[in-house]
Amino acid sequence: MDTEGIRLFVMAADMLNISAAGRQLGLAPAVASARLSKLENQVGADLLHRSTRKVSLSLEGAEFLPFAREILAQEDAALAALGHGKGEVKGTLRFAASSTFAQQFIAPILPKFLEQYPDVNLELKLSDTQMNLIEGGFDLALRNYAIEDSSLRARKLADDKRILCASPDYIAKHGMPETPDSLISHQLLTFADSATKKLISASGEPAYSQFPPQGAFKRVTCDDGASMRIATKAGVGISMNSCWSVFQDIEDGSLVRVLPDYEIADDSAIWLVYPKSNVLTAKVRAFIDFLLKEIGEPPVWAS
Repeated sequence: MDTEGIRLFVMAADMLNISAAGRQLGLAPAVASARLSKLENQVGADLLHRSTRKVSLSLEGAEFLPFAREILAQEDAALAALGHGKGEVKGTLRFAASSTFAQQFIAPILPKFLEQYPDVNLELKLSDTQMNLIEGGFDLALRNYAIEDSSLRARKLADDKRILCASPDYIAKHGMPETPDSLISHQLLTFADSATKKLISASGEPAYSQFPPQGAFKRVTCDDGASMRIATKAGVGISMNSCWSVFQDIEDGSLVRVLPDYEIADDSAIWLVYPKSNVLTAKVRAFIDFLLKEIGEPPVWAS
């Protein structure tokens, strides 16, 4: 199979413009169109829909795209193993992450990475809704949970300790819970579709309680961590948050910790993950090393 044709297809799919993708590869529009048609004949499917107004991915093209990216990654790794292009950090890196975490820790340090690696372009997909890495064709993603998917490889970035907190105004109005069982009488903010978490004492002994408690009044549920943090600061109620999300608010007093003698029993951590089938290319390795140095152990929120 023509890997240069595959490279053209991937670029055209990203840009939704065959002529522009061809120019990036030094091809005239007619040559680019012919090479793409040749690839479609090889795979036996129309990968892109063309019209006089626009280019779009076909269903078959969308299904083929992640495999096409993998073929190119394998080719780059094979050439690097033979000493061709070894050490070259270049290309487009597709990275998925929680929008809340990215806004706070990743976006501010991107200029430093891009200055260090001028031949790397970043395509960011930032959402608190988890996306399938393989189907989405991502090179790398940040996840904050316990990794269970056997199709993924992971590098731990930091622990993800979680605590309960509320605003001083809420506590002044409704009182501070003294025990986990007393949470049942409070207004709670919870993350949509999140699993119930057990509470343990600081000594590690089980409290036989959970958050949210069974039958508790979930005043607000949402699927965006930043919005839940803002609502908690505004006095809506008590919420569970990652330390990285609220450590500055705890320090400046705009949030206070609730039940400080208890912790969430959770094996979650912040992981940098990539599909097991993917070759760890130079651009991905460089970004992982950069994030570990700038954010990782000990994490900046633990300083």
